[in-house]
Amino acid sequence: MTSLPAARPARPSFSSGPCPKPPGWSLDRLDTRILGRSHRSSLGKARLAEAIDRTAALLALPDGYRLGIVPASDTGAMEMAMWSLLGPQPVTMLAWESFGAGWVTDVAKQLKLDADIRTAGYGEIADLSGIDPASDIVFTWNGTTSGVRVPDVDWIADDRTGLSICDATSAAFAQDIDWAKIDVGTFSWQKALGGEAAHGMLVLSPRAVERLESQPAPRPLPKIFRLTKGGQLIDGIFRGETINTPSMLAVEDWLACLDWAEGAGGLPALVARADANAAALDRWVQASGWADHLVADPAIRSNTSVCLQFTGAGDEAAATARQKAIVKRLEAEEAAFDIGAYRDAPPGLRIWCGATIETADIEALTPWLDWAWEESK
Repeated sequence: MTSLPAARPARPSFSSGPCPKPPGWSLDRLDTRILGRSHRSSLGKARLAEAIDRTAALLALPDGYRLGIVPASDTGAMEMAMWSLLGPQPVTMLAWESFGAGWVTDVAKQLKLDADIRTAGYGEIADLSGIDPASDIVFTWNGTTSGVRVPDVDWIADDRTGLSICDATSAAFAQDIDWAKIDVGTFSWQKALGGEAAHGMLVLSPRAVERLESQPAPRPLPKIFRLTKGGQLIDGIFRGETINTPSMLAVEDWLACLDWAEGAGGLPALVARADANAAALDRWVQASGWADHLVADPAIRSNTSVCLQFTGAGDEAAATARQKAIVKRLEAEEAAFDIGAYRDAPPGLRIWCGATIETADIEALTPWLDWAWEESK
């Protein structure tokens, strides 16, 4: 047995979803006045509206953009957007990991739209060139399961007549998103700020609102997906009047996460923290003799869901067994939790480097990775 490293990470949680809570988080920091009260009460609506307003301010959304709280996490927000908006225009689907592939399945097999489908394998990115400006575009800004992110959004036309629909759940609050190029954005609370699961947020540009009001969805919609009534946007959704009953405990947790994010220095500081964490892990990868980035090109490599593969892994079954052994040993030593690669991804490790992680914990983790590699031989 090799010697155990001298120190463990102070917080050994590195899960890519639900992601680690903000530093210093505790239950006693949550305001509990609304618990047991109606979300339709004046206090409930005020807390929901505050969550929306402060989130929009933290993200620096452009003037005229709407932000609402919707059911079923990022998945619910994306499904709501696709089922409500797609159909009137041609559609281009871009996918380079499992969640993006899921959106392709929904559009091609459930909505049965004849889309231009562009995909890429794990570690690569789809062809972003020559997209028809009249086409609606559906893409994932940061692939949580592959660690691939878009290098920029210069490929989205400024004079587009189609809408750009972006799953931004592993990018929001950790990467610089050019919201002027995004007509519909979605994300969830349990990602980059470490909130609780089951609630999504939906961003709509004025162009998206105009589409909703002028071109109703060419299909029946369940109540949970409806964003308009009588040809008009249901504005209350974007003022805290949620479609269904939210968890007010999760709302208070989100507000506490916003407290931390604002206190940490706002969006620039959050991006800088994620960048510093990813850089610390990369320094170790460059010196490692057994781990490589799944994403070879730094220009498209995530700073949040950093995915690693085993150098010269060879046999996939053996690599999968090695991954399981490493994860098991690290969890048993309480040195790292939940860092196995996503089930559909190549065998390896996935380490969350978002803003709620402390760089010192990444630095403390890396000797444990080497220890677990040796122990799993």
